[in-house]
Amino acid sequence: MDIGVFHLPTGTYETRAAMAVRGGSFRDRRAFAASAILVRHPQGDLLIDAGFGAGLARHLAMLPWYQRSPHRAGRTAAAQLDAAGYDRGRLRGVVLTHTHWDHASGLDGFEDTPVWLNGAERRYAAGAPDSAVFRHVSARHEIRAYGFGSGPYQGFPDSHDVHGDGSVVIVLAAGHTAGSVIVFVTDSAGRRYAFIGDLTWQLDGLHRRAERPWLMRRFADHDPATVRTGLLRMAGLGDGLQVVPAHDLRAYQGIPGL
Repeated sequence: MDIGVFHLPTGTYETRAAMAVRGGSFRDRRAFAASAILVRHPQGDLLIDAGFGAGLARHLAMLPWYQRSPHRAGRTAAAQLDAAGYDRGRLRGVVLTHTHWDHASGLDGFEDTPVWLNGAERRYAAGAPDSAVFRHVSARHEIRAYGFGSGPYQGFPDSHDVHGDGSVVIVLAAGHTAGSVIVFVTDSAGRRYAFIGDLTWQLDGLHRRAERPWLMRRFADHDPATVRTGLLRMAGLGDGLQVVPAHDLRAYQGIPGL
């Protein structure tokens, strides 16, 4: 079986560009993606993030009122896999880029699948107010810990080579949360992807080397200075790499669905 990458869109929610990236316009309304990515590999598949879940309404009710943006729900990642006749036995785990609600909600459809977290993110999620939905949906999950013993990768000091062949490499990019990560994937055709979670919410931030606006940095980022460092590292990697901020619909172009 080849190594393949597939986009599972689960819905969107609305945010103004002025709240997403420094210098954005209040007139510019953005449909933020909530998605999962399936990475197929001969040694077993992984899901990167989980998107919206079947219990989305309940999950939204757990958020502070100011985080409940207008949203549009699609089919959950679990429903899409089942509709495609996917063998759930192939799924080794769900790798969360971090434990915020819009990345973890869909875990409610994968109760028999381990959730992969590094130690820093697990400790963060245990008490952080913005990980309340994660704690709710992960209560019945096995949490599978992983570390970073594979050395530097793409300018990041610590990495975890999932299969030992360089096809799926997780790097620590803490800052948005204490243990947030980027997942680099290379498929069988040599296409290279970087799924950067919420290092930036939109491609604008990467292209302009612009972090979130001051107010959003204050409320959304655990360590804004570390986010800035990671953003500059990613911006310096050059061509030949499709960088995918989790919430930018444009960034998923060219990635097939199931």
